[in-house]
Amino acid sequence: MNPYAGANFFQFIAIFFGRVPHILAGAPLASDEIQVFVLGLIAIAAALVGTLLVLKKMSMLANSLSHTILLGIVIAYLLFAARGAGELAMNFPILIAAALVTGILTTVLTQFLTHVVKLQEDASIGLVFTSLFAIGIILVTLYTRNAHIGLEVVMGNADALHLNDLKIALGVAVTNVFFVGLFFKEWKLVCFDQGLAASLGFRPPLYNYLLMLLTSATAISAFRAVGVLLFLAFLVGLPLTARMLTHHLRTLMLLACGFGVVCSLFAVALSRHFLSVYNAPLSTAGLVVVLIGIGFVLALSAKPFTKRKSRV
Repeated sequence: MNPYAGANFFQFIAIFFGRVPHILAGAPLASDEIQVFVLGLIAIAAALVGTLLVLKKMSMLANSLSHTILLGIVIAYLLFAARGAGELAMNFPILIAAALVTGILTTVLTQFLTHVVKLQEDASIGLVFTSLFAIGIILVTLYTRNAHIGLEVVMGNADALHLNDLKIALGVAVTNVFFVGLFFKEWKLVCFDQGLAASLGFRPPLYNYLLMLLTSATAISAFRAVGVLLFLAFLVGLPLTARMLTHHLRTLMLLACGFGVVCSLFAVALSRHFLSVYNAPLSTAGLVVVLIGIGFVLALSAKPFTKRKSRV
């Protein structure tokens, strides 16, 4: 039996922290706990790469990438299912390969329209991502009517999360922490002064491609939980909120990760609260995004106060 059944918001928080020692001791995870941990890990992974994307002013390209890789995933699903090998969600390397190929295609087409056709960059991004995303939606509608892939990759379905999703989210979060920590000084230099980075012997394009690869992996890990439409809030909303409170890169990343974890916990608690008290099954991913938006507004309101305080 789910220990959170019938719990309101405050009861959920109390039960969760009361169960933490048992979880650390190896107790089985309840479905609500899996949601908390998966969403929290996705928030950490997205906050790390999202901070770099925001600083490099690549947020729109990341938005385009998070949508267009749907096309690659649907094609991979069709090919994978045709071979009778099982469920696509169980084969993460295939998803990574599909996302990487589609991400490269998105970048190449955007660069072609910008530098060869001479369109504005924002216009190129909008044209490419809407076209490829629309093709992906059409394929979802035509060929996956009886599968959950349509709902899960477009809107997310936190209630369907299981231990395999937790393992994938943990792997992606650890990978992002490893690469961001390993190349932290290089990321800082590339984000703030690419010319200086190139003169010192670094290759900014290589770090850009690595960042796109990490973003693709993070987007895939987020599909079942939040989908492509809400993933951008994790990717951009968390670092933008943290940036209102600090301008130190390391502190910014830590604040963004911590804020994402708190929003994930509160969103699952609110989802359980509305279901228990009002019998209203709300979208858990939608609640996370709403909380991220509220946090941004509060941080934006507190920014003038922090500026005045720093001058005293």
